[in-house]
Amino acid sequence: MLRGLLGNRHPASTHSLSALDESQALEDAMYAASFMINDDMDTAEVELAKGNSAFHKLGKGVVTFLRATLGFEREVMKEAQARLADAESTASDYMYKAQKNPSSSSSNIYAPGQEYALCLAEVRIMGAMVGVLTESVTESIKGFYKLRQAYITLDAMLQEEKKYLASIGHGSGTASTMESSTSSLQETAQSSSNVEESEDEFFDADDDTTDAKLTPKYLGRLSTDADVAGDMDNMTIKDEKPARLRRVSSAWEEGPGMDVFGGNPIDGFIHSGSNMCFGIILIMISLIPPAFNTLVRIVGFKGDRPRGLAMLWQASKFHNINGAFAGLVLLGYYNGFSGFCDILPQHGTGVYPIKRCTALLETFRARYPKSRLWILEQARMLSAARKPEEAVELLKNTEDSQLRQVLALQWFERSLNNMYFHNYEECSIGFQKCVTLNNWSHSLYYYIAGACHVELYRELKGRDAPLALEHAKKAEQLLRKVPEHIGKKKIMARQLPFDTFVGRKIQKWEHRAQDWKIDFIDAIGVSPVEEMIYFWNGYKRMRPEHLESSLNKLAWSASASNPHWSKEALDEQALLAVLQGTVTRNLGRTKEARQVLQNEVLSHPWAEFKGGYKDNWTCPVATYEMAVSYWNDYCETSEQSDLNESLKWLDKVAAWEAYDLDARIGMRVKTGAETIKKEIEATS
Repeated sequence: MLRGLLGNRHPASTHSLSALDESQALEDAMYAASFMINDDMDTAEVELAKGNSAFHKLGKGVVTFLRATLGFEREVMKEAQARLADAESTASDYMYKAQKNPSSSSSNIYAPGQEYALCLAEVRIMGAMVGVLTESVTESIKGFYKLRQAYITLDAMLQEEKKYLASIGHGSGTASTMESSTSSLQETAQSSSNVEESEDEFFDADDDTTDAKLTPKYLGRLSTDADVAGDMDNMTIKDEKPARLRRVSSAWEEGPGMDVFGGNPIDGFIHSGSNMCFGIILIMISLIPPAFNTLVRIVGFKGDRPRGLAMLWQASKFHNINGAFAGLVLLGYYNGFSGFCDILPQHGTGVYPIKRCTALLETFRARYPKSRLWILEQARMLSAARKPEEAVELLKNTEDSQLRQVLALQWFERSLNNMYFHNYEECSIGFQKCVTLNNWSHSLYYYIAGACHVELYRELKGRDAPLALEHAKKAEQLLRKVPEHIGKKKIMARQLPFDTFVGRKIQKWEHRAQDWKIDFIDAIGVSPVEEMIYFWNGYKRMRPEHLESSLNKLAWSASASNPHWSKEALDEQALLAVLQGTVTRNLGRTKEARQVLQNEVLSHPWAEFKGGYKDNWTCPVATYEMAVSYWNDYCETSEQSDLNESLKWLDKVAAWEAYDLDARIGMRVKTGAETIKKEIEATS
């Protein structure tokens, strides 16, 4: 890989570097960092330990940052904060020395010291994220202020670069963060909607034998600005051209390459790093749930997914660690977020660029052949293509990653896909395996694992009573573990939403078992597995035969096989209707889906769904599903009335008061509203 570019590498000192030494130190550190992306954290640590330059210390900070963000352990958090503080101090020192001695600069484009300013910005971004994960609101606020500081640094780099590229006749070439008019970024961003959260939800399990090799995945970095709050409000670029059927060109692929920088590694490092950082900022800020709007105001500007994606595509062209991180974020975004949302552009800006993503994946798989992260993304692409069985087979036949965090991601993705095609035994085994691999949400893992055995109990109850009883015992054993693991992990002093959700469900079933004087297993309501499938939007990943199977599973609740259905309250009946309506919509029967939702859910006042252990999410979700059904009709007929109806229902659910997992649904609502408004502008 990069080794051939390095020549004879020598340990870098902490003193001011000459232009030659600086380039060598950068290449040395970049070479070491490349091992992180190739699932070899031990070698990365060894190589980074050979130097003490600002670049090496940045790399060391990244290693510990990854452990901290994926491990979520307090001691590792402290170590990360210490390393990042050291890296920040070193980068600041190098930057000031370079500014005082401009002759030592090896950059042809940027002001002296900007390479260290980039290190400083990246360190502050990582420090901000660690602050958010410390569970302290105070540290989180400090972190968001760090993002503002990082923004100023990055903006200065991009402005310098813009002037240089214009001077050589290359156009703006990059994103001016302060522009509010249409730019090449908006014109060329092949964006989409894709996140998931699934990949962001992994943290190391406790292990007394952990060593340096327990370091993972890619870093999800942010960055932002300081005292330009007024200007930041104008940051979102407005596309003045119709968005409807306008096929956005991939001209950003024609943006500046390494040749523009004359092969200068320092300039390439700054360009790719600043684009990567800004791209991640713009995307992540745009995805922050409304519940965190107060902290977003500290950042002071709006997110912009199309621009952010364009910047990441630009960074991904570079054969360095910045390009690799950009590629991981791009694939994670497209393979996760587009699968999570329902109302997405069908043409032009926002469409999922499947061919481009496939080419990107192939490139990085060849560049980092030992990394399981790229195989994980390939599995996600298969799942998005409604091939969950193939996704499972790919992951099953892939050698386990040496990184426990990546291995956890493999098992989590494998378990979700097993859930999508109702492979209950394997799904349960997989989620129980996740408990041993990370510390994120054991309550959720036990809940889904137990719910799988609930389904098996119901399937076998009428034809193999002894085996059904075994599954009933397994289900209760696993579900009883849920409460003891609730609340152990928090973000910004808040309990995880799924922890709250599954805790309430267990309480609801316990209350019903006592009230109805029946066994706990028989007090469980409408299929908890199908409910989980909805919240992971698994129906979008199913083929028709999978969807028909889901309808059959749901039909059990209201069938003669369930003697307790007549006792069910409105919220449980509505839960069944919402899931049936969603599956029916995914089968293309939108009018039938709307009829079910209106008759069984929306005809009742919202107040009847509130209080106690009720599932209060069914009414707002039914409202959202109405919007999706009209959008689906519009995609078939192009009738403006369907588009208007879809937006009307979205506006209604957007104004809803708090309900279970509202942030999760809110992300779909937000993306849907943005899509429809652009479509209305384009067609009016």
